[in-house]
Amino acid sequence: MSENMIELINKIQDAFTTIGGNESLDLPQIITVGEQSSGKSSVLEHIVQRDFLPRGSGIVTRRPLVLQLVTIRNNAEAYDYAEFLHLPQQKFFDFNDVRAEIVRETDRVAGSNKGISRTPIHLKIYSKNVLNLTIIDLPGLTKIPLGDQPHDIDAQIRQLVLDYISKVNSIILAVTPANTDLANSDSLKLARQVDPTGKRTIGVLTKLDLMDAGTHALDVLTGKSFPLKLGFIGLVNRSQQDIITNKSLDDAVKSEQLFFQSHPSYRNMSQRCGSLFLSKQLNQILVNHIREKLPDLRSKLSTLIGQTQHELSQYGDPAFAGSIHRGSLILKLLTMFSTEFVSSIDGTSSHISTKELSGGARIYFIFNSIFGTALDSIQPCANLTDQDIRTAIRNSTGPRCSLFVPEMAFDLLVRPQIRLLEAPSLRCVNLAYEELSKICHTCGSKEISRFPKLHTKLVEVVSELLQERAGPSSEYVESLIAIECAYINTNHPDFPGAAGALEEMQKKHKEMEKSEKKRLARQQMMMTMNGSDPITSSSMGTRTHRSMSISSVTSSSSPPKDSFLNYFFNGKNEGSKPSGLSQLLSVEEDAGLEKHFASSVSVMHHEMQQDMKLKSTDKDDKEVELIRYLITSYFNIIRKSIQDLVPKAIMHLLVNFTRETVQNRLVSSLYREELFDQLLKEDPAIASERERCKAMLDIYKNVFTLISDAM
Repeated sequence: MSENMIELINKIQDAFTTIGGNESLDLPQIITVGEQSSGKSSVLEHIVQRDFLPRGSGIVTRRPLVLQLVTIRNNAEAYDYAEFLHLPQQKFFDFNDVRAEIVRETDRVAGSNKGISRTPIHLKIYSKNVLNLTIIDLPGLTKIPLGDQPHDIDAQIRQLVLDYISKVNSIILAVTPANTDLANSDSLKLARQVDPTGKRTIGVLTKLDLMDAGTHALDVLTGKSFPLKLGFIGLVNRSQQDIITNKSLDDAVKSEQLFFQSHPSYRNMSQRCGSLFLSKQLNQILVNHIREKLPDLRSKLSTLIGQTQHELSQYGDPAFAGSIHRGSLILKLLTMFSTEFVSSIDGTSSHISTKELSGGARIYFIFNSIFGTALDSIQPCANLTDQDIRTAIRNSTGPRCSLFVPEMAFDLLVRPQIRLLEAPSLRCVNLAYEELSKICHTCGSKEISRFPKLHTKLVEVVSELLQERAGPSSEYVESLIAIECAYINTNHPDFPGAAGALEEMQKKHKEMEKSEKKRLARQQMMMTMNGSDPITSSSMGTRTHRSMSISSVTSSSSPPKDSFLNYFFNGKNEGSKPSGLSQLLSVEEDAGLEKHFASSVSVMHHEMQQDMKLKSTDKDDKEVELIRYLITSYFNIIRKSIQDLVPKAIMHLLVNFTRETVQNRLVSSLYREELFDQLLKEDPAIASERERCKAMLDIYKNVFTLISDAM
């Protein structure tokens, strides 16, 4: 029974390794942890009773070594031998060759620069001298990198060890030399970190023969100084001199037994010390641990079987791709793709992301957030200055003076503002198109992806359909803006009109006057409290302002005394000097006069243009304010309409049309018998993955049956 338990776990472990199984199945196994030079390798060799591990300075074990010990039965192999999982059907009878292969395989994966690798080496040793056992040997813990070791080698090894011993189904074999302070043992510190109660840690004290004379480790071995549920076991390793002189492991084990039997401190517990006892103890601990974990393993395997069956179904049945069923398979895959495309839009897909918006939700976000924000950011009178409005009003009245605000100026000014809505509206179409294209490219189950050419064609057909619909959608959105610009409806029920606008403006001005009066009253009150005369101060300020204004107007309006215009219009200006042109000019000066006249007229025209820009009456200001108010009111009406109509147009012309016609388009484009051979060429990688998945499912089922029988 015990042998079958360990053999069962070994089979599962081999299967996972060869097929790339699911590492989430935490197998019961023994993990060896120890510092460099702690005697960890010697412990394993004593258990196996073979020299097979590399030796040397620095890090020798640089990859996890999964060591499976298998007892040779009677009438079986006569000699011990080893097998590597990466070299199937090859037996190693010389264990020097085993050591060389470990070195060679380590360098192949981890390199020759003393770095480590997480990829394990799997080694099986068959012997009559071993008990069934599975042990994983990890790189020795170190603190200081030596030679060409990576600078963070200590952190790498520590993390590797933690990853292994953190699994709750693992048994921790913590190796510590007896001639060092137990409180500083890194292996025991790491073990306590993941197993604080000491429930699944077994301690090994090596080098007991090297302790100072008169000292012993009885308190540790009896569990008084460092309690562990599985206890401590003491060992005596071969010395370096023993290794140099090739002392056999049989002799080493005998010397070890003799040491414990003859030592005054350990003779009473010699039966619970040594490599042979450790091997038996580990075997029993592992068997009991496996038996305890079998129900959990069985439950986990049941879950894995269900998941693997579902995964296998995603790859499809290879027999269904035969010549008889090709048409049915094509129709099935076309329907599957179109259904997934539509469900992504509708939000009913079984693969809805929880990390980001996608599909129909993303389109909704485009309509309500991106498009809405873009429209709200447009100012109704953007890039429209008071001078632009004033110029438009004057140009629309011609040579006449208007009694009312001309409607032509309003039409002229509001149309360019409405056209500002076109760019974000077209951008909204493009964003919706891009999201539909993204949905198209992400559609495709594993069953569809097994046929890469078919998947490519599916994406091409849907992309062409989207491109066909993107054009009319954009044209229609452009026409919406053009329609709004074609007729400015001042009779719109929400538009206030001139009368309503004037009424609103009057209310606004009255409120401003009230606010200003309150401000002046507060100011006068403050000045009174400060001891100054508000009336005098106000009058002086007003007189000073008027004086400056009058002086400014006078100086700017008075022409130079001897300007050409004074002489030219001499006969029409009262109070001017009686002299005319004949008094100033002789016949010889006619040519110079004409040149001077042309220059002066140009200057006068420029001054008139400046006057038009700088001088505005109170009536002009009110007209500008009124026009600006009317533009803002009408623009807001059109913006609200566009914000409502553009998403509707996109949904009707692009989104809904595509979702309703996608399956018919796929069938009409791809359901052709002459295309079947090309479309149904299976991806070799998918076929390989299906076979791996099928093999793993078979293993899961077999292991589930074995565990069920063993329980």
